[in-house]
Amino acid sequence: MKDIRKNIIYENIKKYFEETSISDIKPNSWKVPIGGGFYGADEVNAVVECYLNGSLSIQEPVIEFERNFSEYIGMKYGVASNSGTSANILALDALIKNGKLNRGDYVVVPSTTFISVATPILQLGLIPLYVDIDAYTLNLDLNELEGAIKAHEPKCIMAVHTLGNPLNMDRLMSIVDGTDIQVIEDCCEAHGAEWDGKKIGSFGAMSTWSFYVAHHITTAEGGMVLTNSDELEITLRELREFGRDKSYSGKRYGITSGNLVDFDERYTFDKVGWNFRMADAPAAFGNQQLKKLDDMIDIRLKNASRLIDGLFECKMISTFPHNNDVVKNSFYSFPIICDNNVSRNDMARFLESKGIETRSIMCGTLSDQPALCDEPMVEYGGLVDSRMIRDKAFFVGCHPLLGDDEIDYVINIVKEYLRGL
Repeated sequence: MKDIRKNIIYENIKKYFEETSISDIKPNSWKVPIGGGFYGADEVNAVVECYLNGSLSIQEPVIEFERNFSEYIGMKYGVASNSGTSANILALDALIKNGKLNRGDYVVVPSTTFISVATPILQLGLIPLYVDIDAYTLNLDLNELEGAIKAHEPKCIMAVHTLGNPLNMDRLMSIVDGTDIQVIEDCCEAHGAEWDGKKIGSFGAMSTWSFYVAHHITTAEGGMVLTNSDELEITLRELREFGRDKSYSGKRYGITSGNLVDFDERYTFDKVGWNFRMADAPAAFGNQQLKKLDDMIDIRLKNASRLIDGLFECKMISTFPHNNDVVKNSFYSFPIICDNNVSRNDMARFLESKGIETRSIMCGTLSDQPALCDEPMVEYGGLVDSRMIRDKAFFVGCHPLLGDDEIDYVINIVKEYLRGL
């Protein structure tokens, strides 16, 4: 009888979504929103199943999501967390706990990215070393990086793949080859992106991921750290769960550690950790999203290609190019860079007045942010391209909730604005 009742619930949810249009799940009233979750009955039923079956925290859905996502990227281990920010904290803290970073060390951060790349560095007693970006790719300028390494000897690099555009990981890994510099790939905006046929997130010592609502797949809130290191995987799991000692022997009330004698091993903590666990319901949602990821990326690529072609004749703006045999950009969003004759602010306001949601390119220049400008840091060089992007660029959506009509509308409104100059 219980199974019959469950099936009735699942069937009713399926029928609900069969009668639901994309416009019904758009996140707000914008005609062309920046982003939003693209989901249906499969995801909702998976969540309901968790609650009906008593699966709440770090049970099979989380274990399955860690396994499935790490296999998709091509890494040995996945450690799920409650956000991408938490994933960055865990990755950096794992390097500290394993003696690969020390408080006071410099960590390279691209000067234009989201704030949660920099804040974990500060929160852990490390020092951000801001390095300029390449205005063409919006990623870390690797020529500048080489100078920054010589000048300041950083111990870690946060290799961010901005807006889904993959950083040249072959060159980056050759730069750090033979050094003790650790590479953490921040892939929070770049699910499914590739460099020369290899998925980003599979090059560095660890990679970090976000599954926030606007990203390529979502768990509503959530994140993950991937690694191939047995040692780092254990440390990540311990740090995620309060610093709990994970070296269980199965013998209760028999552990001797620190000043404890014959104590309960389930309540023994050998590190100062965090509580960054992912719950089962978001993981179940994510498992269903992962099955659709490649199809959703295809829609993003189709939308981005239509925007690139439609705006090609607009000489006063520039954007990302089409993908090629080496670069597979998964297009978290679609950037527009204005030349000196175009006001970014005026153009963005005009688009928003027409129902097209916009955002600046993340935080502009991180070291100019009020939360960060008085914190410990080093700026390498003048961050010229970063500050140009800060003042002259913004992005619009190209996600799966948008179809040809919305994309063509963006093209027409951009052209309308430029014709009026």
